[in-house]
Amino acid sequence: MSGQNTHTHPAFTKKDTNAVVLPLGVYAIAFLAMLPLAALIYQASGDSQDVWPHLISYVLPSSAVTTLVLLTGVACGTFAIGAVTAWLTCRYRFPFSNIFQWALVLPLATPTYVAAYTWVEFSDFTGPMQQLVRDLGGYKSSTEYWFPELRSTGGAIFLLSMVLFPYVYLPARLSFQSLGTSMLDVARVLGAGPARLFLRVALPAARPAIAIGAILALMETLNDIGAVEHLGVRTLTFSVFDTWLNRSSLAGAAQLSLTLLLFVAVLIIFERRLRARQRFYEGRQSRHALEKIQLAGTKAWIATLTCALPIIFGFAVPLIEMAGSIVRRPEQIANPSLLLASANSLTVAAATALLCVVAGFVLAQARRHAAGSAIRAATLASGFGYAVPGTILAIGVLTAMTGIDNHVSRLAFWLTGYKTGLILSGSLAIIVFACSVRFLAVALGNIEAGYARISPNLSSAARTLGRSNEQVVFQVELPLLFKTLGVAALLVIVETMKELSATMLLRPFNFDTLATFVYSHASRAMFEQAAFAALLIVLIGLVPVYLLTRVFITGQEEAEGQKKMRTNLVRS
Repeated sequence: MSGQNTHTHPAFTKKDTNAVVLPLGVYAIAFLAMLPLAALIYQASGDSQDVWPHLISYVLPSSAVTTLVLLTGVACGTFAIGAVTAWLTCRYRFPFSNIFQWALVLPLATPTYVAAYTWVEFSDFTGPMQQLVRDLGGYKSSTEYWFPELRSTGGAIFLLSMVLFPYVYLPARLSFQSLGTSMLDVARVLGAGPARLFLRVALPAARPAIAIGAILALMETLNDIGAVEHLGVRTLTFSVFDTWLNRSSLAGAAQLSLTLLLFVAVLIIFERRLRARQRFYEGRQSRHALEKIQLAGTKAWIATLTCALPIIFGFAVPLIEMAGSIVRRPEQIANPSLLLASANSLTVAAATALLCVVAGFVLAQARRHAAGSAIRAATLASGFGYAVPGTILAIGVLTAMTGIDNHVSRLAFWLTGYKTGLILSGSLAIIVFACSVRFLAVALGNIEAGYARISPNLSSAARTLGRSNEQVVFQVELPLLFKTLGVAALLVIVETMKELSATMLLRPFNFDTLATFVYSHASRAMFEQAAFAALLIVLIGLVPVYLLTRVFITGQEEAEGQKKMRTNLVRS
């Protein structure tokens, strides 16, 4: 009897240990992810140095109105461009339509701040656009002709819409593809023409997916600081930045950040409800694939121009402007400061990717093997940082890390008589931590998607054959997730190298990444000398664009081709 107890006791102990350690890891990750938000609330309770009377009288009303106008404009712009181009490429054939279906994702590789810097250079008085206007009209001065002002709220709406519309284009295209022919055939029998088919049938069916894409674009708009600052648009995000740095009121900036978080909370709640509705629409797919209609003549070229302009404005113009600047100043390619900034970017991005993938794997493991309401809540809390603008996240991270540094320094002084100084808040650790909190959701989403493709029966079979939980993870699940983990790390690296707001506000002295290198030069009207750095950011941004086109466009076309081939074989 005693021998039986000796045999079973370690197994139960190991099982209990696994059941405890995994949830503890999840709760620790959730705590660290929510720590900046808690620190932000704590900072907001501090003394704002009487900055609020000024904010209420001169800053908050105009900033709130500007933010609402900008969000409304970007929502309408991305909705219109993304939905129309998605419908055209799904429903019709016209010149270059096969190219447009994947090329319309390219503007997503252009960060909003890079688009703003390049477009200001392109449309400035000395730029090629106004030079062409003067040559055609024979003008000598800018007072002799009218030219739209890009440094305005309207200019910001235009640029952000041209860069962010792929957030709407991709889900809209998937939704239109899933419509099939049954619903459209019924509408045509009832007398609906092409315009009514799009407005009265296709759009209502795809509205939840389109709205989710528009909300993601709005979150990117709220996160932006580089573009709106360069264009002179004072949003709430810029007001937080200005209150912190220019008015030296961190508490006031934290209080203003809580106001901005209300916008984020509304967007998140709206997005969650739309996702619930989207499942209803996705459950009613037709068995017949949507067949394309051949356009000819004027209609064909109107469709071509409609799809080409967003690509030209959102991707080609920035690319051409950067290439021209590099040709004019080729010495910037070998700039030692640029090489150092590139190395710094890679270091921060690699460290962030490692932390995000490890944390994301732990969270996905817990969701798969230790599911429960508490685990689900902790996992959701861990991904909240992606919805928080980088400027706001920076305030919370700085407050939390400074508090930890102060406590460690006091403890060290009590034990040794020496102060440690700023260990975390004065090093790369603070940037890595902020980016890890912000982009953990990116890694987690990809890892959970990879886990969804692994049958639970494989793990159960391995356990039946005597494998422990650790052996199942390392011998079964990890090999199957290898590519998924690599893609997750790659996406985090790309997002981290593009991040400007948090990096700019938290970086140590004399420390530049590619994003801050471009920002510092553009803020001194020297963007031309940082064009190669901006080009590197865009080229890096093409990596997720390629992955998206493989998943959403190429993969879908291949699946449809295989389906048609099977149908033809059956018929023959």
